[in-house]
Amino acid sequence: MAGAAASGSGLSKFLRPGLRPQATDIQAAAMWGVAAATTALWIVQPFDWLKKTFFEKKESEK
Repeated sequence: MAGAAASGSGLSKFLRPGLRPQATDIQAAAMWGVAAATTALWIVQPFDWLKKTFFEKKESEK
């Protein structure tokens, strides 16, 4: 089982070594994802909705 994990996973085995994703590629993709999510939150700014939805207690109807 450990040998299969060490040899690579599915798609990586079929790619040439020059085309295989490296650790820096994965790190860069993760950083771009964080940057995109941060930018989307900055543009939309749903803080009032988040506060109303998750932090304010609803009054019980009588």
